[in-house]
This record gives sequence, structure tokens and C-alpha cells, in this order.
Amino acid sequence: MWPDNETDRDFLNFTGVADTVAEIIVQADGRPISIGVSGAWGVGKSSMIKLIRRSLEQRTPEEGSEFIFVEFNAWLYQGYDDARASLLEQIATRLAKEAEERKKGVEKAKDLLKRVDWLRAAKLTASSGLALALGLPPGGLVAEAVSLGRAALSGRATEEDVDRMEETAGKIGTTASKLIKPRRALSPPKEIHALRQSFEDALKEMEVQLVVLIDDLDRCLPPTTISTLEAIRLFLFLDNTAFVIAADDTMIKHAVREHFAGLGDEKLVISYFDKLIQIPIRVPPLGTQEVRAYMMLLFVENSGLRKEEKEEIRRKVCAQLQQTWRGRRVDRAFMQTTHPNLPADLIARLDSAERLAPLMTSASQIAGNPRLIKRFLNALFIRMAVARAHSVAVDETVLAKLMLFERCGPQDAYAQLTKAVIESDEGKPRFLADWEDKAQTRREIQLDKPWNDAFIHEWLTVPPRLADLDLRGAMYVSREHAPLITPEDRLSSEGAELLTAILDNPDMAAELHERLVRLPRAETVIIMDRVLERARQEQEWGTPPILDAALAVSVADPSQGTRLAAFLRDRPHGQITASVVPKISDQSWTAGVYDEWRRGDVATSVKRAITQQEKQSRVS
Repeated sequence: MWPDNETDRDFLNFTGVADTVAEIIVQADGRPISIGVSGAWGVGKSSMIKLIRRSLEQRTPEEGSEFIFVEFNAWLYQGYDDARASLLEQIATRLAKEAEERKKGVEKAKDLLKRVDWLRAAKLTASSGLALALGLPPGGLVAEAVSLGRAALSGRATEEDVDRMEETAGKIGTTASKLIKPRRALSPPKEIHALRQSFEDALKEMEVQLVVLIDDLDRCLPPTTISTLEAIRLFLFLDNTAFVIAADDTMIKHAVREHFAGLGDEKLVISYFDKLIQIPIRVPPLGTQEVRAYMMLLFVENSGLRKEEKEEIRRKVCAQLQQTWRGRRVDRAFMQTTHPNLPADLIARLDSAERLAPLMTSASQIAGNPRLIKRFLNALFIRMAVARAHSVAVDETVLAKLMLFERCGPQDAYAQLTKAVIESDEGKPRFLADWEDKAQTRREIQLDKPWNDAFIHEWLTVPPRLADLDLRGAMYVSREHAPLITPEDRLSSEGAELLTAILDNPDMAAELHERLVRLPRAETVIIMDRVLERARQEQEWGTPPILDAALAVSVADPSQGTRLAAFLRDRPHGQITASVVPKISDQSWTAGVYDEWRRGDVATSVKRAITQQEKQSRVS
């Protein structure tokens, strides 16, 4: 599994763009600047922000003013606090702390913090800063006093109301004395001007440049978005400031449009945005090369390689990506040059990434989006885990191809594919054979609805071929999106009767051999599903009755023997006892199970029983 978190480790070849943004800030040499990092949801804006900060942190002091950073996520405050006040307070608090550490600009930073506190207090009053300027107390207390006063004038006041009036008057006096300083004539315009001056003076005395990194603004509701933008506007165009705002510009414009609803002037929306963002930069979309490299690096990250080895591979991949315009490729062959001994299972996953990357790039519902790619791979990981838990043999590349169809293909076509697999005795969608032959030789294919879709034409070219594969296992572990008919509904009356008999009396299942042999394979698969489901409840594997049932089904339908073998190999080794060894000794798949147990940590008595059984088999 891969966490859906931003990172300052570059998996997307964004370092060049991040370094460019950092260089723009450095070259500004203290002049105010605002940069918008735009891109759709999930394309990597948050990671770009992290990379920009890392690039700036790596600059030496000689290259410009020393940077201090404030990272602000407005989405975290939505519904809990006023985003505008929160941003102002975070900036002021950061500067105050930095000033104390540097022993520079302490008084200016403290003054800034006090003025921010005043603006926050203004939010408590009846009419924001205006009420404070007029000497009014917080609005809630005013409302309570007015209500009680009206009751007294109308003659409806009780003794309790009188007591409350005295208490409220006391609160008003105390609160007003705390918020309003008689010696200062306060007004919002004056305070805002003074706040900007304190901010600029503090930065100048501290000899630093403040870089404010704002993320997830496009996740916010329009009021929170506008509130944050208004706070940014307070500090814009002041010396020694740089704002980097990561957001989808279409969402920001939507928020502005909502804020100015009714004006009907689109120029106002564009003008508002352009005045806030001096330099717009768009996160570059990923092409097939980048998508393939990204997927491969995710697989490397989840491998058993050491941390240092993973980082070395990442560096080599990013260096190669910078040369793709010269015709260099990041593919499985290149990846194998990045490390002398890549594990075999990792190489197999790199091969899957190479096959899937073109569709991950071109499919409209994924379109090379890093977050969607990661979610797809996480879903694949979960389904493979489900397959292992249920002892269902599923090829990862087959499952990935089906999941891609499930997500991006026409739903009616996917339903037909599912139906064809379920109704086939062998679970094979043979109707795909001709299409796959033509697709893989790039011949023209004529498809009718619902199959006449551009995605399907590309999907048919992706290995492996599915027409000759049993897809029942893959469909089984995907049933949360393609629900299968329950086993009981799919069994004939004969199959349903045999299933009941086997589960009720598993130790007598061998006597049903002749009837089991006559069942279609699709029904023996269902019966084995139910038998193995019951078998998972066993905590000790010697000769439980359910094993007799599983053996009876596998003898009647030898293809079920491999499933039973996989099931036994996956049992916790501490549950295996010696008595199971002779019980399964005459099966064609026994050797593989014995080898697994012999290599594992089963009891010594089990290993001795295996050795003895093998000697007896050689003698006979």
C-alpha cells in the first residue's frame, strides 16, 4: 500500500520546475512576489510545494536573504476557525518565535502579533472592526443586554432577569476594558495600515524573507477560499515576502464568481485572480514516460530493497527522465540497470507497470493523474490480498487489466464480460479472442455497442490476452463492483443437494463421487468455494472431516486439486500435525505441499512424517 501524502522526494520529475520557482523567488531579491502553482486535483501540487521549499532551504545565505517558511492549509481550518484570522495569526506567531530566537526585531514582531490579536478580537463584535472603533463590546453581550432591557421596559422582567442584567453589565465593562485601550484611537483602516507596517519592519530588522506556502485552497468552500485570499491580500506587495499558492485556478475562479454573485462580469473574476497571482505556473501533465516511471518507482518503494538502494534508483530514474526529450526511456530494461540484483517479484511488477502505463496515461478517467494511479495500485494490492486470503489463484497482471476495464470502460460492456465469465464452464471469455488477435496485430476491429469505445480498442492491445484464461478467480475477488450471483442461485438442484450433503456430513463425501463427477465444472468450483470457506474455521490440520470433503471434490474435479494444495500451503504452520501427511499422500499435488511444509517452521514430527511417507512411496 502507498499512503496518499505529499512528499519532498521527487517521483514525478518535478524538481526542475520546483528549482525554477525557487530561483524566481531568489532573483526577486526581497521584492514582493506571488506565484500560483495550478493544476487539477491529484496532479502533485502539494508535492510541488514541498519540493519548492526544499529547493529554497538548500540555497546558501550568500544567494539572497535567509528564508523562513510558513505552511498553511486552509482546508484544515474550514468549519473550525476563520481562515483569514488563522493565517494572520500563524504568520505573526512564526515571526515572533523567529525574532526571539534571532534576538532581532523582537518588538516589531510582538507589535505585529498584538495587532493580529486586535483584528481577531474584532470578529467578536457586532460590526467587526467598526464596533471596536466605536467602543462597543462583543456582539453576543450587546444582544443579551438589549434583550433584557426590552423586557424591563415592557414590564415583563422577572427578578431573575434583573440579576442577569447586573451580571451582563459587569461582563460588558470587563470585556470592553480588555479589548479597548482608551489611550489609543483605533479604527480598522489605521490598524490594517499599522499591521502591514509592523510586518514589513519586523522582516527588515530580522533580515529575512518570509515565504508563505498555501496548499489545498481548491478543496475549500468558496467563503473559506475568499477569506484566505483576503488575508493574503493584506500582506501582498510588501518587501521581503513571497507567497506560493497551490490550487486549481478553475476552482479559485469559481469561488470568486460565487463571492461576486449577481455582478455577471467575468472580467472581474479574471481581474481579481490576476491581481493576486503575479506568476502563474502549471504543474506539468504526465506523459507515458513519466507515468511508467512513477508506477515503477512506487513498486520500488514497496519492495524489500534497502532505503539507500531505493533512493539511488530514484535519483537515476529522475536523471533519465530529464533526458527523455533525447529519446531516452524509462522502462523495465533501464530499471534493471539501476541496481545489480533486483528481486524477481519486483521485476514482474515493473513489467506490469510497463504494460499498464500507456492506458493509465490515455484513459480519460485516470489521465496520468498520480493520485488516481496510486489509488488504483492500492485497490489492486487489496484485491490481491483478498485473493490470497481466500486461496484464489489470481495473476496480478490479469487482475490489473480487468480492474482497468472496470474503472474506465463502459459499464454495460463490463457487465457483459462478467456475465460471459460466470456462464462459461471454464470461466473463459472466448468472445474476446478475435478482437484480441486483431488488436495486437493493429488490424481494424468493428465493435458494436456497448463495446465501440476508444478505451476498449486500446485495452485489447494490453497483454495478457484474456480470451483463453479462466477469469473466475479474478471476478470473485472483484465482486464488490461486479457482484456475483450467490452460489446457491447458480447451482442446479442436483448441485445444491450435493453441497448440502457434503457440508452436513463431510466425512461421507467420498461416497458421493459418482454424482460429483457428473456435475459441470462451474458447479464443482462453487462447491469447493463453500468447502474451503468452512475449512478456514479449522484451527488444527490433522484429519478434520472437512478435509475429506475437500479431497472428494478434488478427486471428482482434478482442477480443484491445485486450489486445495494452495489452501493447505497457506495454513499457519503451527496448525499442521503429522496425521495430515499420509492423508494427502496419494494426491498428484502433494509434493508441492510437502516442500512448503519442509521449508517452513512446521513441527519436527510433521517433517519426519513427510520423510517417512516419501520413503514408503519410493519403495512402493
